[in-house]
Amino acid sequence: MATWQVQQAKSHFSELLEKAEREGPQTITKHGTEKAVVLSVEEYRRLAGPKKTFIEHLLSGPKFDDFEIERDKDTGRDVSYLWEDDGNHDDKK
Repeated sequence: MATWQVQQAKSHFSELLEKAEREGPQTITKHGTEKAVVLSVEEYRRLAGPKKTFIEHLLSGPKFDDFEIERDKDTGRDVSYLWEDDGNHDDKK
């Protein structure tokens, strides 16, 4: 990917656009730090992907039939003793 300083990109903007179309993405730096990338429209559209409506987006997700769920057969522990009436009605059991 070619790199352009911001002043160079400004003064050679047409060349920058042509190179983005012919050679691929062009990086623009300011004070040595990457700030932007110029892409051809074709590259941008390829990266952005097709536009979907919200409903199409929701429907494109995984189907619930695609998941196989195994449930644990363990029924837990016996807590029936908590409700047995032992004559002691103190709630601090």
